[in-house]
Amino acid sequence: MKYLDIDKFATVVTCMDGRIQIPVLEWIIENYDLDYPDLITEAGPIKIIADDKEEKVIEAIKKRMDISIHKHHSKHVFVVGHYDCAGNPQPKEVQLEQIKKSMEQIKKWGYTDEEIIGLWVNENWKVERIF
Repeated sequence: MKYLDIDKFATVVTCMDGRIQIPVLEWIIENYDLDYPDLITEAGPIKIIADDKEEKVIEAIKKRMDISIHKHHSKHVFVVGHYDCAGNPQPKEVQLEQIKKSMEQIKKWGYTDEEIIGLWVNENWKVERIF
């Protein structure tokens, strides 16, 4: 594996919860042949992006996405929600809607050339592609 292979980066907007990091990274690397997932973590980011109210947090997420996409040339953006989220304690159905709305918001931010993928980490810490 060579470092800084620009075709091997991904952008991952995900919760800071450490329980989901390894399953998400392994799933992305295995299913998309990507070596370098850039993690953008917040507590409950899908709620923050979907609600579109916390300007400073959203601007910080956008800044990190810009680096991943424009400097690392990421072509895939993964938006991740998960079971038992402390920062966004909503049932799966609500979180799935938040993921979908977050994906739409990210497109509105101008990320239209990238593939945007929604992921859910279930109660068994298994990753599911949902959108």
